[in-house]
Amino acid sequence: MSQVDSGKNPPTPISHVPNERGWYGQCGGVYVPETLIEALHQLEQVYFRVQDDKQFWDRLGELNRVYIGRPTPLQQAYGLSKRARGMNQNNDLGATIWLKREDLAHTGAHKINNTIGQALLTKKMGKKRVIAETGAGQHGVATATAAAYFGLECDVYMGAEDIRRQNLNVTRMKMLGARVIPVEDGSRTLKDATNEAMRDWMGSVETTHYILGSVVGPHPFPMIVRDFQSVIGRETKAQSLRHIGAMPDVVVACVGGGSNAAGMFYPFVDEESVRLVGVEAGGRGMELGSHAAPLTHGKLGVLHGSMSYVLQDQAGQTSPVHSCSAGLDYPGVGPEHGYWKDIGRVHYTSVDDEQALEGFLWCARDEGIIPALESSHAVAKAVQIASDMPKDTHLIINLSGRGDKDVEEVARLLGDRL
Repeated sequence: MSQVDSGKNPPTPISHVPNERGWYGQCGGVYVPETLIEALHQLEQVYFRVQDDKQFWDRLGELNRVYIGRPTPLQQAYGLSKRARGMNQNNDLGATIWLKREDLAHTGAHKINNTIGQALLTKKMGKKRVIAETGAGQHGVATATAAAYFGLECDVYMGAEDIRRQNLNVTRMKMLGARVIPVEDGSRTLKDATNEAMRDWMGSVETTHYILGSVVGPHPFPMIVRDFQSVIGRETKAQSLRHIGAMPDVVVACVGGGSNAAGMFYPFVDEESVRLVGVEAGGRGMELGSHAAPLTHGKLGVLHGSMSYVLQDQAGQTSPVHSCSAGLDYPGVGPEHGYWKDIGRVHYTSVDDEQALEGFLWCARDEGIIPALESSHAVAKAVQIASDMPKDTHLIINLSGRGDKDVEEVARLLGDRL
């Protein structure tokens, strides 16, 4: 599948975005106060300069191998594959399921891929302090880890409700030397933490770099985060050829802001034979305020510096959201996901809290892997999809993180059902 500019022009690869102004079709752009424009220009210039800096990429590659632990494995999921085949009475159906094990990366999730890269950019810019927002705490932990490694001062903004849900990660951040700043405004979750981090950055751009954790925000953040996370998809393509002998038929990832999905999908978007499925948080139901699925139920709007799909009320105000998963509890999504939705390259769907909890237990009990609640959304949908696929096909789930952080919350939600 390719986007065609006109009937006479050759097809333009889907991967050839954003344009020079940071637009992905009708999504993207820069919607920030004037005080941040110079910092964004500086970041863009530094990032473009390092494109031809062999020393930078060699250093990042070395850190990927010896510090993060890349490449992460692509593992056949025998138990989940068996479950998928058991869901259908037709013996010819049931794809083989594989897991891309980002849970085995240092700090327990994909987030470290981006924070190490942005910390290197921070050093290039000569700045001494980094800040971050975090929901589930994994990006906060990964930022604190990178800051500790590179000797940077680190402050992490986190909603008070997420601090309650993810106390283990709060303790980890503090142990790594970061200051965790509770946010009591609004719903006290990821959106509010991002608001506070943006306010901090506006007053500290001279000495501070904001390590934004997802493919959201103003240009060039969505591009930079996507590029650093694309190591996931590049590895998966090579591993698929080695283990399967071909490209996978379907690739599934959960979508909140969208960094793990963008990192997995981007190297595949020009591969027409590969179906891509993004899974949002369906929460408690379809009513506004009960879910966190902007690609499924939202409309175009501006949030945190860029145009994309946003959950809004009739007056255009950003809606409250809900998910059992702190990392998916966000009313917007990265602009490249909006672009992929608009051109039909990625199919976006959702699963509700109960289905995600079921996927959590399936992965734990079928594979001996306790997944993050975020990843559990992808597991639940992927098993359903695999059950209707031919037996000789292959489906890959991006297992974006491990679930140590979620065990207490899952136990609370399941109660006597555990």
